[in-house]
Amino acid sequence: MISRRKLLGGLAAGAAASTGAVLLSGRTPAGAAQAGRKAADGLPLTVVNKTGAFDNSSIRLYIVGNEGGRQVRVTPDGEVAPVALGDNGAGGAADYAIPLASSGDTRLTLPRMSGRIYVALDGELPFKVVQDGNGAAALQYPAGWVDTDASSDVLHDCAEFTYNDSGMFCNTTMVDMFSVPLSIRLTGAKDQTAGELRAGARETVFADLRETEGFSRLVVGDKRVIAPGHGLDGGLFAADYLDGAVAEVWDHYTGRDLKVTTNAGTFTGRVSGDRLAFTGPAEVSFGRPSTRDVLFCDGALAAPNDGTTGPVAAILGAGLNRSVLRSHPEQPVTDPAAFYQEAITNHYARALHEVSADGRAYGFAFDDVAGFASYIEDGAPSGFTLTIGPL
Repeated sequence: MISRRKLLGGLAAGAAASTGAVLLSGRTPAGAAQAGRKAADGLPLTVVNKTGAFDNSSIRLYIVGNEGGRQVRVTPDGEVAPVALGDNGAGGAADYAIPLASSGDTRLTLPRMSGRIYVALDGELPFKVVQDGNGAAALQYPAGWVDTDASSDVLHDCAEFTYNDSGMFCNTTMVDMFSVPLSIRLTGAKDQTAGELRAGARETVFADLRETEGFSRLVVGDKRVIAPGHGLDGGLFAADYLDGAVAEVWDHYTGRDLKVTTNAGTFTGRVSGDRLAFTGPAEVSFGRPSTRDVLFCDGALAAPNDGTTGPVAAILGAGLNRSVLRSHPEQPVTDPAAFYQEAITNHYARALHEVSADGRAYGFAFDDVAGFASYIEDGAPSGFTLTIGPL
């Protein structure tokens, strides 16, 4: 299975410019086709508007990402076009919007590429083309969690995908924020869905987190809920929120074994000198992570694609976000009834999973551990549907 961390095949997000916008790199997965060809030989894409609050004329669609080593976007007439500095208009942003059909479902074609499908419900979503460090054209993506970003006033969200010769790999993501309910359906060898929410889910999540100590400031009016990691960076969430919980885990496994099983085998670890060190298929160790490290699944919990350190880091990160690492000395935990039972936990992820129709959501980057992410894949896809859900 391709995790979200590998899904975009090089859509490596990093801070770009002072606005907090996201700059995506130009790398692309093996097997992707060259930019500049028509999308007509791609995967049928259907967009369904079930918002109940916005008609099709009020919704704009954006398909952007990487193909053939270049940053590209899909045009309204179905072409895959490389982004260019000249695309920026008088206001400094490029208009990459694809309008929906005048009524009913919208039928398009998704080309072989890695990227994101954005929907904007009450305005134009700004994409700015800039030069990357190699002088190539690159996109600054919307960063709605940053109050100074031009996208913060626009109601929007996105789904992620990689479509290549190996198949279709896709997810709905709340890793950065939750704003617009999106669900996906993938047909082909199987008929699968992900991201479907229960009735009233959006209102429930907003109300839940408004009433949860430490999380209320992440709710931005009726626009979105910001993920706690971004909230921390923006001064809306306590930088030490999980520090005590992490310290309890480190204290607990000083003198006790923690077993982590991955595809490589079982690793056995103990804390020594403030490092959680494992033996087994390989020797790997981790320093005590900060709250930010846990929420972003980065820093001390960075997960390289090496088959050893990376999978262990992912399981540790999931265990800390789900508050099961101290209570369960054998990881990963596969029973969702055990998740989020501590008072101090990732309540943002908890709230999203509670309103999910199948219990799966992408509330943090390691939510794919043990299969709890809103992710689906198919090696022989025949159709893809994106549904914009009720607000």
